[in-house]
Amino acid sequence: MKGSAAELGGLRVYPTADGSFSLHSDHFGEAFHNSAGALNEARAKFVQPAELQRFSSGSGLRILDVCLGLGYNTAAVLEALPTAGPVVQWWGLELDRRPLEQALKQASFQSLWSPPVLARLEAIRDHGGWDEPNSRGIQLWGDARPMLREIPKHVHFDLILLDAFSPQRCPELWSEEFLGALAHRLAPQGRLLTYSRSAAVRTSLKRAGLSLYSLLPAPGERVGWSSGTMATPADAACPPDGPGWRPLSAMEWEHLQTRAAVPFRDPQGNATAEVILECRRLEQEHCGYEATNAWQRRWRRDSPS
Repeated sequence: MKGSAAELGGLRVYPTADGSFSLHSDHFGEAFHNSAGALNEARAKFVQPAELQRFSSGSGLRILDVCLGLGYNTAAVLEALPTAGPVVQWWGLELDRRPLEQALKQASFQSLWSPPVLARLEAIRDHGGWDEPNSRGIQLWGDARPMLREIPKHVHFDLILLDAFSPQRCPELWSEEFLGALAHRLAPQGRLLTYSRSAAVRTSLKRAGLSLYSLLPAPGERVGWSSGTMATPADAACPPDGPGWRPLSAMEWEHLQTRAAVPFRDPQGNATAEVILECRRLEQEHCGYEATNAWQRRWRRDSPS
């Protein structure tokens, strides 16, 4: 994952259905957000299932934002904190400075946030973080794989917001090794939240010892068989149903027995996307699992018309 602006390609404005501003990356061939709405997605998939009311005045809240991007997820979480909120320690990982810079130039984006939250986003852009009496933020620019190792080992997170480009476009940040490293950084009651419903991602998180839940769709999002993933330590006190999540369905569990569940592998933490994808393709050819399209056909056949 190289980091110059030229290597990362162009960024184009991408309007979303809820009226919020987003971008499309030419390098990754994807938009940063679901077409239903950047703000809706941040609130539904990262704020609501976080249950921020768990963190009362004076308590600690440690947040890791993996792929800060335009800043929506962090801003939405900070905006939703209780008035007499917890003491926040925030860390951000991001390769490309430009999305946040471009977002902060948009009046429509600026209007979404209160002055304190907007000031923190600007401090990330200008100073690599912020330092306030009850809130501190540290942004690490660069490849998230080595940057994660820069965070002191004793720091464990109550919330990990994982919002990289999709596994087929950015497999480096969905490898079994990187997901395992994130899992080991979760606090005992921590929650890892991601829009991804990938069987490879879920299987890697499960092998890392986490319990899996399925996120509910954001407002305006097309309802499908799954809309994202919440993962928690196996002994965390988390009900099967909650605000923004539900148990995995039988269809989702069976998805984890198909070829789609073969993980992305990056043992040394420095492989290119092309190498990771080719190694996975070869492993899928010889894994002996059910073909994923057969799983899809079976569930289409068995579902009521």
